[in-house]
Amino acid sequence: MNKDNSDKFEILRQIVKKPDTTQRDIARDLNLSLGKVNYCVKALKEKGFVKIDNFKKNSNKINYIYILTPKGIKEKTKLTVNFMQRKIKEYDELKKELEIEDKK
Repeated sequence: MNKDNSDKFEILRQIVKKPDTTQRDIARDLNLSLGKVNYCVKALKEKGFVKIDNFKKNSNKINYIYILTPKGIKEKTKLTVNFMQRKIKEYDELKKELEIEDKK
Protein backbone atom coordinates (compact mmCIF):
# COMPACT_ATOMS: atom_id res chain seq x y z
CA MET A 1 0.00 0.00 0.00
CA ASN A 2 1.57 3.30 -1.00
CA LYS A 3 1.62 6.30 1.36
CA ASP A 4 -1.33 8.03 -0.34
CA ASN A 5 -3.49 4.89 -0.09
CA SER A 6 -2.36 4.42 3.50
CA ASP A 7 -3.44 7.97 4.34
CA LYS A 8 -6.79 7.50 2.60
CA PHE A 9 -7.29 4.21 4.47
CA GLU A 10 -6.63 5.90 7.80
CA ILE A 11 -8.95 8.77 6.89
CA LEU A 12 -11.70 6.30 5.97
CA ARG A 13 -11.18 4.53 9.30
CA GLN A 14 -11.38 7.86 11.13
CA ILE A 15 -14.60 8.79 9.29
CA VAL A 16 -16.20 5.47 10.26
CA LYS A 17 -15.23 6.01 13.92
CA LYS A 18 -16.41 9.61 14.07
CA PRO A 19 -18.46 10.82 11.08
CA ASP A 20 -18.93 14.30 12.55
CA THR A 21 -15.19 14.87 12.86
CA THR A 22 -13.58 17.87 11.19
CA GLN A 23 -10.72 17.80 8.75
CA ARG A 24 -8.69 19.64 11.37
CA ASP A 25 -9.42 16.85 13.89
CA ILE A 26 -8.48 14.19 11.34
CA ALA A 27 -5.23 16.00 10.57
CA ARG A 28 -4.37 16.22 14.26
CA ASP A 29 -5.35 12.63 15.08
CA LEU A 30 -3.46 11.14 12.12
CA ASN A 31 -0.52 13.53 12.30
CA LEU A 32 -1.13 14.79 8.76
CA SER A 33 -1.23 18.31 7.42
CA LEU A 34 -4.63 19.90 7.00
CA GLY A 35 -3.87 20.33 3.29
CA LYS A 36 -3.14 16.60 2.93
CA VAL A 37 -6.41 15.70 4.66
CA ASN A 38 -8.33 18.15 2.49
CA TYR A 39 -6.71 16.69 -0.65
CA CYS A 40 -7.52 13.10 0.41
CA VAL A 41 -11.11 13.90 1.43
CA LYS A 42 -11.72 15.63 -1.91
CA ALA A 43 -10.26 12.62 -3.75
CA LEU A 44 -12.41 10.23 -1.72
CA LYS A 45 -15.48 12.34 -2.50
CA GLU A 46 -14.66 12.53 -6.23
CA LYS A 47 -14.29 8.74 -6.36
CA GLY A 48 -17.68 8.38 -4.69
CA PHE A 49 -16.30 6.82 -1.50
CA VAL A 50 -17.44 9.59 0.84
CA LYS A 51 -20.52 11.76 0.92
CA ILE A 52 -20.28 15.09 2.71
CA ASP A 53 -23.45 16.56 4.22
CA ASN A 54 -24.06 19.70 6.22
CA PHE A 55 -26.09 18.24 9.07
CA LYS A 56 -27.22 21.58 10.54
CA LYS A 57 -28.18 23.02 7.15
CA ASN A 58 -26.10 26.15 7.52
CA SER A 59 -22.95 27.51 5.93
CA ASN A 60 -20.72 26.78 8.94
CA LYS A 61 -18.14 24.29 7.63
CA ILE A 62 -17.61 22.89 11.12
CA ASN A 63 -21.02 21.24 10.90
CA TYR A 64 -20.21 18.85 8.07
CA ILE A 65 -20.65 15.12 8.48
CA TYR A 66 -18.77 12.52 6.45
CA ILE A 67 -20.57 9.38 5.37
CA LEU A 68 -19.03 6.35 3.70
CA THR A 69 -20.99 5.36 0.64
CA PRO A 70 -21.47 1.69 -0.27
CA LYS A 71 -18.62 2.20 -2.72
CA GLY A 72 -16.55 3.69 0.12
CA ILE A 73 -17.29 0.73 2.38
CA LYS A 74 -16.14 -1.61 -0.39
CA GLU A 75 -12.93 0.42 -0.86
CA LYS A 76 -12.26 0.49 2.90
CA THR A 77 -12.69 -3.29 2.99
CA LYS A 78 -10.28 -3.71 0.08
CA LEU A 79 -7.72 -1.43 1.73
CA THR A 80 -8.16 -3.29 5.02
CA VAL A 81 -7.51 -6.64 3.34
CA ASN A 82 -4.40 -5.21 1.63
CA PHE A 83 -3.21 -3.76 4.93
CA MET A 84 -3.70 -7.09 6.73
CA GLN A 85 -1.96 -9.04 3.96
CA ARG A 86 1.02 -6.69 4.19
CA LYS A 87 1.17 -7.04 7.98
CA ILE A 88 0.97 -10.84 7.76
CA LYS A 89 3.79 -10.83 5.21
CA GLU A 90 5.89 -8.59 7.48
CA TYR A 91 5.18 -10.91 10.42
CA ASP A 92 6.20 -13.99 8.43
CA GLU A 93 9.42 -12.30 7.29
CA LEU A 94 10.29 -11.27 10.85
CA LYS A 95 9.52 -14.76 12.10
CA LYS A 96 11.90 -16.26 9.49
CA GLU A 97 14.62 -13.77 10.45
CA LEU A 98 14.26 -14.71 14.12
CA GLU A 99 14.38 -18.41 13.30
CA ILE A 100 17.60 -17.86 11.32
CA GLU A 101 19.09 -15.86 14.23
CA ASP A 102 18.12 -18.60 16.69
CA LYS A 103 19.94 -21.24 14.59
CA LYS A 104 23.22 -19.30 14.72
